Amino acid sequence: MQQEHKISGAQENPAIEITKELTIPRLFYHQALRFGKNRVAMREKEFGIWRPVTWQDYLDNVKSISLGLISLGLREGEKISMIGTNRPEGLWAEMAALCARGIGVWLFQDCLLEEVRYILDHSDTRFLFAEGQEEVDKALSILEECPKLEKIIWDDPKGMRHYDQDCLISLKELQEMGRALDKAQPTLFADLIQKGHGDEVALLFYTSGTTSLPKGALLSHHNMLIMGKNLMSVDPCRDTDDYVSYLPFAWIGEQMMSISCGLQIGYTLNFPESTETAQENIRDIGPHVMFAPPRMYEQMTRTVQVKYLDAAWPKRKAYALATAIGYHVANLKFDKKPVPVIWAVLEWLAYITVQKKLKDHLGLSRVRNAYTGGAAMGPDHFRFFHALGVNLKQIYGQTEVAGISVVHRSGDIKFDTVGLPIPGTEIQITEEGEIITRSPSVFLGYYKNPEATAKALKGGWLHSDDRGFIDDDGHLVVFDRTKDVFTLRDGKPFSPQYLETRLKFSPYIKDSWVIGDKRQYITAVLCIDYSVVANWADEKKLTYTNYQELSQKPEVYDLVEKQIRQANKDLPEPARVNKFTNLYKEFDADDDELTRTRKLRRQFVEKRYKDILSALYSEMDIVHIDTTIKYEDGREAHIKTDMHIRTVQ
Repeated sequence: MQQEHKISGAQENPAIEITKELTIPRLFYHQALRFGKNRVAMREKEFGIWRPVTWQDYLDNVKSISLGLISLGLREGEKISMIGTNRPEGLWAEMAALCARGIGVWLFQDCLLEEVRYILDHSDTRFLFAEGQEEVDKALSILEECPKLEKIIWDDPKGMRHYDQDCLISLKELQEMGRALDKAQPTLFADLIQKGHGDEVALLFYTSGTTSLPKGALLSHHNMLIMGKNLMSVDPCRDTDDYVSYLPFAWIGEQMMSISCGLQIGYTLNFPESTETAQENIRDIGPHVMFAPPRMYEQMTRTVQVKYLDAAWPKRKAYALATAIGYHVANLKFDKKPVPVIWAVLEWLAYITVQKKLKDHLGLSRVRNAYTGGAAMGPDHFRFFHALGVNLKQIYGQTEVAGISVVHRSGDIKFDTVGLPIPGTEIQITEEGEIITRSPSVFLGYYKNPEATAKALKGGWLHSDDRGFIDDDGHLVVFDRTKDVFTLRDGKPFSPQYLETRLKFSPYIKDSWVIGDKRQYITAVLCIDYSVVANWADEKKLTYTNYQELSQKPEVYDLVEKQIRQANKDLPEPARVNKFTNLYKEFDADDDELTRTRKLRRQFVEKRYKDILSALYSEMDIVHIDTTIKYEDGREAHIKTDMHIRTVQ
């Protein structure tokens, strides 16, 4: 006899026991009935107004979509894909797919056609939820190459008036079909909810694919829910909390917060009006918990730094003083030393005069815990946020552990580590220095890839292909991907990510690529932040017409060299940047230079920019560039320029 999932604790905020019998649909159904019409499940900002959706609305929409999929002929275990921005309809579609006994697959909205084709075909997707015209066009263009794809369901009517292909159906039509089925079989939805087991596949996630085609990681209901429970046991959230959902649902980090944790706690999800207004909408809400990759925090830091550069002298002095106080107090806390009364008073003065307004501007005024993960974050950024009084924590995890396995604890934050394992997780370091993990969150394997599964899962341990070590305090230190670790000329290992994040702490540098494995010296290819450097250039009365021309200005090279000298500080001589060049364009995911989560594809850029690489390790001081850039919309641009090679003095 199967054991029912147990609900225990006070009625006000009951704790949910995560058993092997509990599935995501059962948990969703329980929470929807518990909160009903009296609690807002999510909000979306449309036309400047936050539109609330209650838990009852959430349930009603999921039910009609789920039964609509059954009406279309969805069979148990089939794949349903979603592509689009973060919005209620996207989450309804995902939950409906699970409730109908299907398996959910998310695609990044900005996926190129080839990526869309590969994932839809490889995953055997039968039904695709496409937000609007742009996503529908992508799906229609590769329809013949995906023979198992039968129906494309759209929800945004803008531009869809003259689309009449048989494979298209609107979300409203699908929901009408679902409501008709509900009338005919009123117990069907509840019966579907009760089916299934926690060890069944819930979601199929495609990894970022830094070196090859993305692999499809199979995650069970239990993988997702037990990870959320263990994270919440470290940093409990409340059902009255707000969370802003603006990162792609195709990224495991967003699923971790919106589904794994969000469903268990019942906090309110808030969807921005657009990706462009996300930062402004975060400020509207003032979330209690926040999760973002380092690039988002780097952008926040850059925003503050640029405002500082543009501010009047009195404001710059007030900010500099408040920041100095913040850094000193943060360092005392990092070292676990008591804060003297005089410094506590100064910290309070810094808060009420500068930091309070600054945190509010960034949308961080109510944040109890802010997390970052998905890539390395430099110590400079960590110090910056803790000096502001933001409890920023590094996490370590991957898609294959449903999001997270290690996190900093409040009051025990070391910015050169990623913290301690969450409950239920074991971390070990192999003789080769590889980080391996064992926990109930470890995935089921890779879809259609037994060789990769066997390589990743050995004896119940997940092999991460990351190098690291455990320090004297039990904290995990992640060095870098095994394939990315450098050997410096003195024979010591070195992580290029560490230096790259130091370089990106400058407001003038948006992206960096550090080279130097088994070479005589370190070099760097840098991408300037066009808007910031353009403002600086305007003040200096420099003339330029575009990014390409601005990046190659001698004055800009002088500016960037100054930033490099700052980043080189305190580094051993073999690990310092010796030569650099400014790239004539930004790194772009559409050019395959970055993954969709903005990780650098090192092997790819090494091949693409082999001439630049050769020049950096020669006596040349100029690289002649003659190439063609192809944009996503098919347009091409011919680039002909000279890139300068500069030696750091």
